[in-house]
Amino acid sequence: MPGLFYEAYSFYLYLVAEIVTIENFLVKFRKEELLLLDVRSESEYRQGHIPGAVNLPLLNDEHRAVVGTTYKKKGREAAVLAGFDLVGNKFGDFVRTVLSLSENKQVMLYCWRGGMRSNIMAWILNMAGFKVTLLKGGYKTFRGWAREQFAVKKKLFILGGRTGSGKTEVLKALGDKGEQVIDLEGLAHHKGSAFGALGEKPQPRNEHFENLLAIEWNLADDQKILWLENESVTIGSVKLPDNVFEMMRTAPVIELKVDMQLRVKRILNDYGKFPVEALAENTLKLKKRLGDQRTREAVEALKNGDKEGWLEEILFYYDRAYDFGMAKRKPESVFVVEQGNLETQAFADRIISHMDTLNQKQNI
Repeated sequence: MPGLFYEAYSFYLYLVAEIVTIENFLVKFRKEELLLLDVRSESEYRQGHIPGAVNLPLLNDEHRAVVGTTYKKKGREAAVLAGFDLVGNKFGDFVRTVLSLSENKQVMLYCWRGGMRSNIMAWILNMAGFKVTLLKGGYKTFRGWAREQFAVKKKLFILGGRTGSGKTEVLKALGDKGEQVIDLEGLAHHKGSAFGALGEKPQPRNEHFENLLAIEWNLADDQKILWLENESVTIGSVKLPDNVFEMMRTAPVIELKVDMQLRVKRILNDYGKFPVEALAENTLKLKKRLGDQRTREAVEALKNGDKEGWLEEILFYYDRAYDFGMAKRKPESVFVVEQGNLETQAFADRIISHMDTLNQKQNI
């Protein structure tokens, strides 16, 4: 009897929705640009979700707590009934919300494991005339897929250079010229220093950062050069996957050699606009590394309106830290390219030319 019930249930789901594997699910989402719904709770969604998904909880956090408590005290049947009591009067709201978001009455959706929550939402939307695609195995399957991506080796080239060398600007210029790039700091919403959160959106949870990176990593052609900016293993509060960081540490580095005057100008342009109080607060985070005297002098310079004096103290630490990290790399893997008087776009052209020469010599 259980086997017969399972077959009947599977056939019913087949009628309500198309159920596809993670690979086909992602391809369909990219090609057809359909509305993608994450029907888990809002806290599950914040922890991490498939990039591009819109959160439409079947059960919100409060509902899940009630259902969970009911399950523990009274069992599964009572919990299911409690769930229906909580959301049954919301079916119309679900349909109206999706109608406002979908242009063609086609939707894709998932829950945690491809179970009851996604199946119920698929049934509701199917009854309202939507064509529904479900992810087999749910978000749990996507997370497994995401972690697998970081085992795929890429032909990395790393953009290095001291703070203020314009690595992010050059990375963007390389992307504009057709090179493969992943902006790790853009994904992390952080510029990678003690001041990196200033002017940025709140950082994603680490799990979601991995999800964002996994999508980008998967889309990058394995046979072409992929440019990344030199980073520490952590970017603010998020951490690079171990495999990715190891590939970055052993990849060739194009080190940008930029005049100190230009570096200072760029840093002050990026950070000088922020309130002195915010700069001072973040400077204090470096106290253990700067030491008491340099920290005090840096903060005093800020209070006196001497931002160049402040920056001189700060760069003393950052330049030494960068040089220490670069000393751990094999010298033969580091290639210096000087900017001179070139603007960013021309500097990017020089880097591409330099990279092409290295590629031919080393058959990278």
